[in-house]
Amino acid sequence: MTQDIPQAEESSKYEISVQNLTYSHNQSGANVEPALIDINFALPKGTRTILVGANGAGKSTLLQILAGKRLLTKSGTDVRIKERDVFRQYPSGVTFLGTEWAMNPVVRGDIVVSDFLNSIGGYRHKERRDKLLDILDVDLDWHMHAISDGERRRVQLVMGLMGEWDVLLLDEVTVDLDVLVRDDLLRFLKKDSEERGATIVYATHIFDGLDGFPTHVAHMRLGTFVTAPTPWPFPDVITNGTATRLYSAALQWLREDRDHRRGLEVQGRKKRGAKSQEKLSIGNMIIVIEDPLT
Repeated sequence: MTQDIPQAEESSKYEISVQNLTYSHNQSGANVEPALIDINFALPKGTRTILVGANGAGKSTLLQILAGKRLLTKSGTDVRIKERDVFRQYPSGVTFLGTEWAMNPVVRGDIVVSDFLNSIGGYRHKERRDKLLDILDVDLDWHMHAISDGERRRVQLVMGLMGEWDVLLLDEVTVDLDVLVRDDLLRFLKKDSEERGATIVYATHIFDGLDGFPTHVAHMRLGTFVTAPTPWPFPDVITNGTATRLYSAALQWLREDRDHRRGLEVQGRKKRGAKSQEKLSIGNMIIVIEDPLT
């Protein structure tokens, strides 16, 4: 499945527009395989896109670039949100929520949740804040250093969503939530998107209960789009037993990704998994361990 890529003069039709994006974590480009290769896509306002792909497919890197968190040095690349270049005139109303926040030592300090939220303006968004407190089952009297990672994640979501956003970039932030809280949150996000025309791009590995959420689904593999953002549901998805359609599509794609990678390994790409021969260094000695079954 492919998507017609807009020309620069047409990008105003889209809330998010990416053209000619190739990115390497080593910006010198020396002997490093790019994390993203020739990414092109455009998303209209009010869409909700799920990014599907194995670990290392490039989903997080793409979201971080959209959030302006990674600098691009290659000429000819155009990344825009709300018609603005994300590296020269970053637009307001964009919220990025990723997994690294909960690991920050600052948010693990002995601070009460109510004080923490008020310190970043929670009182200005009391109606939305209170709705999110109920949805995410957050106690304002919690102390940040004394709660679980899942509870800390809920506080992060209240913090990030209590102000009205126009574009929401979510990177695996629901992984710590129990199934009930996650379902309630997704209902809130879908309603928010439909009522306000807000746009969501969501990378996740949890597909249960997601069938009715996205307007678009995309498949990434080794830094490229196998399927660019495409309207969901797809007409040709075959469900696997009792699995949902999105779960079945993701499972099929991930199996294809693994088979593709293993094919590349046969051709010389560095192999993952167990090795038939390993070298173990002990002091000045190198011991070779052979697999007796090979």
